Amino acid sequence: MRSKGVRLYGAYDIRLEEFDLPEIRDDELLVRVMSDSICMSTYKLLVQGKAHKRCPQDVDTHPVIIGHEFAGDIVKVGKKWLGEFRPGEKFAQQPALNYKGSLASPGYSYPYYGGACTYCVVPPEVMELGYLLHYDGESYFEASLGEPMSCVVGGYHGNYHTSRHSHAHVMGVKEGGSVLLLGGCGPMGLGAIEYAMTLEKKPALMAVTDLSDERIARARRLLPESLAARRGIRLVYVNPGACADEFQDLLALTGGRGYDDIFVFNAIRSLAEMGDRLLGYDGCMNFFSGPTDRAFSATINLYNCHYSSTHIIGTTGGNTDDLKESIRLAAGGKLHPAVMVTHVGGLDAIVDTTRNLPRLPGGKKLTYTQFNMPLTAIDDFREKGKHDPLFARLADCCDAHNGLWNSEAEKILFQHFHVPTFS
Repeated sequence: MRSKGVRLYGAYDIRLEEFDLPEIRDDELLVRVMSDSICMSTYKLLVQGKAHKRCPQDVDTHPVIIGHEFAGDIVKVGKKWLGEFRPGEKFAQQPALNYKGSLASPGYSYPYYGGACTYCVVPPEVMELGYLLHYDGESYFEASLGEPMSCVVGGYHGNYHTSRHSHAHVMGVKEGGSVLLLGGCGPMGLGAIEYAMTLEKKPALMAVTDLSDERIARARRLLPESLAARRGIRLVYVNPGACADEFQDLLALTGGRGYDDIFVFNAIRSLAEMGDRLLGYDGCMNFFSGPTDRAFSATINLYNCHYSSTHIIGTTGGNTDDLKESIRLAAGGKLHPAVMVTHVGGLDAIVDTTRNLPRLPGGKKLTYTQFNMPLTAIDDFREKGKHDPLFARLADCCDAHNGLWNSEAEKILFQHFHVPTFS
């Protein structure tokens, strides 16, 4: 059948085009993609092309579909999987396959399997790994955002601490400790703030820095200090640009002890070095942001590493349990992935959005692939609504949800663009 989507041909070369999908084999599935959120990792793929470790070397002649944060409907099931999946049900998916040591992943490596398209073919290894997930949530976008949220969940689970009395590692952020999110008012940082509030073993202090007063204001509106306090966490937002001495001001929040857990959300050398300086005894710094420069490095204090047991890790992506946890928390209303989303668009918006992603303001760019719509900031819905009834309805709907994207707004789009849904 025919599909329409965005495919990568090489560095800086992505194209929106129509193409044929092969008939599925007995061990494959045909799915309809409904939503795909755009990840900075896809921009890194665009910049690097064949140099990217997940990109096939014949991409110029066998282009791959980009996009890996997607969800949709199962359309057709191969004979092998008829007892496990059925046409018409929703799906979520874990893109970090690592199948038999291969780095191949949807959105990076497959000619017929990726999120920035109308339809795609799910290869057998996805089902064999158990990475195609049954999903019965109300909205598609929350399943799409389950993947980036799972990266946050995986980051929290990946941090660890040591014991003076054994060599065992205690996994997770320190209960009753202090957490610092450097550059933490972007989409992933907001997810990290809210996820901390769901933890059974919570930190006592969470400090969040960002150089943008606008991003801090949005974070404070969506995740206020009072909400964190009700969940047992002292939350402090800090703009380092307003500090007389950033290091001393952040250190003072811990009473001079330093932080137990630090997450670095921007691949900036000075930010990583600041995090290293602020680690307390047995402190764990998670370099969460993936750089594009393979030689990216920073200076760390090895004296503290030896005598104060400080340590640095990096987590990339979440595993299937992390994804299931993020979806479960969202379905239960304990986690709101919509805090990440600031812009919404259609299939035709993906090429330009991906090309310009680092220069676009705001957080996550969410796209719906079954129709065309310009990428539009949620904050601009009201103004556009003066001339377009669709955006007036969307503005009213989002205003009723604290300015956030939501399942009702998603349904408004599907109705407006006459997109049939199975549920």
